Amino acid sequence: MIDLFTLEHYCNTLLDSSSFDDYCPNGLQLDAGKREIRRLASAVTASLAVIEQAAGQGCDLLLVHHGYFWRGEPAPLTGIKGRRIRALIQGGVSLLAYHLPLDAHPELGNNRCLGDLLGVQEGEPLAGSLVWGGEVPAEPLQPFARRVEGALDRAPLVIAGGEHPVRRVGWCTGAAQGAIQEAAAAGLDTFVSGEVSEATTHLARELGIHYLAAGHHATERFGVQALARHLAEKFDLEHRFLDDPNPV
Repeated sequence: MIDLFTLEHYCNTLLDSSSFDDYCPNGLQLDAGKREIRRLASAVTASLAVIEQAAGQGCDLLLVHHGYFWRGEPAPLTGIKGRRIRALIQGGVSLLAYHLPLDAHPELGNNRCLGDLLGVQEGEPLAGSLVWGGEVPAEPLQPFARRVEGALDRAPLVIAGGEHPVRRVGWCTGAAQGAIQEAAAAGLDTFVSGEVSEATTHLARELGIHYLAAGHHATERFGVQALARHLAEKFDLEHRFLDDPNPV
């Protein structure tokens, strides 16, 4: 058991959340009134389905990567947003969300977790970037793509950037397809991210870098679980991961 605001302060410090210029507020986004946290749920996104599961299972706090109040988003709590907020309050479930800080954390972050899953050796972030890079034993593109599929339980969309084998891999979870040029400039021969745009195909071919779109949701399932497990162990909390599958 731990006090809600003590837990938030611990997470803010652990993730150094104040140092990020993010698209949304990081930390406690909704206080549902329970100060004592015993049962913690984690999920990628605070969808209504996840909230209903958390409330139905008696969770006191929901920890997510994708919360609310995004930059440029309409402010009124109506429609979908209103229903989600109402479900949290009625269910007594507070909401804690970390976006870029959870991507970037060197031990618990989405990028660290994805690199470990893919067996990248000595993976680390590029200087001043959310993009990570590292090496794998050289292999053709298709066997590497099958390894990505096995790690994420989802077949990636594969765009070949030539005939070269996969050796120096870059990656950045979520909607980071725009970082493909940064990855190529760093000398990486393969780049893995979540989403793909129309322009990505042409960039991969013309830059000569393989690109794998492995799913926004699929690539970001692991950091929030790693953080939640850490919190559960440190503060003796019950934890459950609530997956709301998303093909994107």
